[in-house]
Amino acid sequence: MAAAPVRTRVPRLPTTVVGSYPVPEWMERLKTDYFRGRISYSQLQDVHDMAIKAALRDQELAGIDIVSDGELRRDNDVDYTLARMPGIAIPETVKDFYFDYYEATLAALPEPTASSPLGLATDFAFTAAQTSAPIKFSFTGPFSLSCRVHDRGPASQRDLVLAMARVLNAEAHALAASGAELLQIDEPFLAGHTDQVALAIDAINVVTAGVEVTWALHVCYGNRYARPSWEGHYDFLFPAVLDAEVDQLVLEFARKGDDDLTVIEKFGWPGDLGLGVIDVKSDEVESPALVAARIRRALQRLPAERLMVNPDCGLRNVTGPIARAKLAAMAEGVRIVRDELSPAPDLAPAPDLALAPDEAGLADVVTQGATP
Repeated sequence: MAAAPVRTRVPRLPTTVVGSYPVPEWMERLKTDYFRGRISYSQLQDVHDMAIKAALRDQELAGIDIVSDGELRRDNDVDYTLARMPGIAIPETVKDFYFDYYEATLAALPEPTASSPLGLATDFAFTAAQTSAPIKFSFTGPFSLSCRVHDRGPASQRDLVLAMARVLNAEAHALAASGAELLQIDEPFLAGHTDQVALAIDAINVVTAGVEVTWALHVCYGNRYARPSWEGHYDFLFPAVLDAEVDQLVLEFARKGDDDLTVIEKFGWPGDLGLGVIDVKSDEVESPALVAARIRRALQRLPAERLMVNPDCGLRNVTGPIARAKLAAMAEGVRIVRDELSPAPDLAPAPDLALAPDEAGLADVVTQGATP
């Protein structure tokens, strides 16, 4: 783990996102066209580049302190990384719809084959060139990746998970060398395999080993087509997660309510908490007052210096206008609470990024209705 350099450049209660951003219908069609062989990889990359630029601008205009590339190069939560993983075979690369999962099998246990075996460092470098804001870069963790490998042959799940973790560790070193400061491991399948938490934490510690960045771990209950895949409470993570070599836990609270805040308090999580205050499974836009109320309740258990504020999960399954409205409401709710707190030295106050008349339609043109 490392000290949190990003937090020295953002205000108290920094706002951020979990990762994914809306994919408009026209982009879904083009991504699907690629998987059906109708457009080239180069053309697809142009689409991704344009959409990422717009997503970054959306977040900046909404007042988000730590931004993301929106995971817009990825097909779903697994395939983009899994298809690049050494040793993984994808017998059929054609998809009916880009969001579908590949049917992956294990040809050989993965081993790092290059300094950046998955190419994610190049993705980060593109994003970093488009914004001066701090960036959170996320990738799916080894346990969830392993869940989509349907034929492991003689290898055990533990062998596969730890082998994938070593590849991800090599990629994390490359990301850090490219300037990444905040890396997030997503484990969206873990809530469906609560008996495997110890294995997942062992693998997470392999991923983070020796990589001097701020590490976050995001665990949710699934967000496939804006529906939870499982239900429950975060007590399944404890006490195993206390051994995780990460700096932050990023969890959902808006949809589920505050009950799990007592779990954090009961087990004494020592790091920062990414507090989910926006329900990404609902099209209803939260009011700033509701966001502020959710933050105040968390402040009864954790100090502001240990809280980051984010949506419950990625915003992929809402529309662009709803995502922008939800992020703006989140940022305004945070500002309400910041004003209520006793004065503290904020080294980098959030800029007042009002929409200029010629910018107001930028993200709509690129991420909502336009035809390239």
